[in-house]
Amino acid sequence: MSLTAGIVGLPNVGKSTLFNAITQAGAESANYPFCTIDPNVGIVEVPDARLEKLTELVNPKKTVPTAFEFTDIAGIVKGASKGEGLGNQFLSHIRQVDAITQVVRCFADDNITHVSGSVDPISDIETINFELILADLETVNKRLDRVQKLVRQKDKEAMAEQEVLVKLKQGLEEQELPARAIELNDDETKIAKGLHLLTTKPMLYVANVGEDEIQNPEENENVQKVRDYAAKEGSQVIVVCAKIESEIAELEGEEKQEFLDDLGIAESGLDQLIKASYNLLGLATYFTAGEQEVRAWTFKQGMTAPQAAGVIHSDFERGFIRAETVAYDDLMNAGSMSVAKEQGNVRLEGKEYIVRDGDVIHFRFNV
Repeated sequence: MSLTAGIVGLPNVGKSTLFNAITQAGAESANYPFCTIDPNVGIVEVPDARLEKLTELVNPKKTVPTAFEFTDIAGIVKGASKGEGLGNQFLSHIRQVDAITQVVRCFADDNITHVSGSVDPISDIETINFELILADLETVNKRLDRVQKLVRQKDKEAMAEQEVLVKLKQGLEEQELPARAIELNDDETKIAKGLHLLTTKPMLYVANVGEDEIQNPEENENVQKVRDYAAKEGSQVIVVCAKIESEIAELEGEEKQEFLDDLGIAESGLDQLIKASYNLLGLATYFTAGEQEVRAWTFKQGMTAPQAAGVIHSDFERGFIRAETVAYDDLMNAGSMSVAKEQGNVRLEGKEYIVRDGDVIHFRFNV
């Protein structure tokens, strides 16, 4: 599945450094605003210890992890919704992503210029969020002008849409709420979805701290401010040191683990970020396992077995018959597929089965 998270933030907060660390794609990083003009896109593997365990169990010829896409987007400044800085490019690029990962500067460094002159993470967050709200308000107002012409003609669909638009306008303009925080029922949500508003996209905050703060981020007052802000809107916060993560990204295997151990960190910030971004979009993983290949597949939570099969190939969905399924934990406890079958843990599931995270599946199909 091709879903992507856009990495945004004010200039010089460390987002391009973080992007480089995630993808090792070499996006330009420099100490001045707007060094990232065209969006850089990188694919990164989703870390999953289950895939490694399945590989040890099955011993296939190859192992293929699932992946996630990140887009590094040009830095935003106050007035972006009106075209200030690279505002127009920022808005067009962010419309194309499915989730927003907002990098917030929580470290002080006299050698790295802050676009506002001082480090103030809440001000930074509010600048970006307000510009997104203003952009959405413009979208809503334009649509409202068109719909009102149809309302005067007693068009029922237009009347229903007008009610939703008015509700969105009030939330965005009067309360300065992102669209995702405005209460809508199911029918209203369907109407709002057609507007493709920026602030309906789920948000993840990344607090970027200094090298000497990563071991005890709770001592950083700015990190706590970001957490408090995110909690109010039900968003998650990941704490990273982009500079350290760029060093970790160059290491592999035991060398990487030793580096993490020396820092007193169980899991790198990047691994946490990748997993959090993946989960932010309601994504999950199922596995296929055989002598030729053990592979992880991304699917949207709530998918039926035929829909999940379609992730592999449309023919799998079109000709779906059954899904031979075993839970990852049951398979690992059994030690082999044959023993799992003997224990009654391998099930034949039909078209109505909702695939679960960690399922190990063999699809039966005929086209």
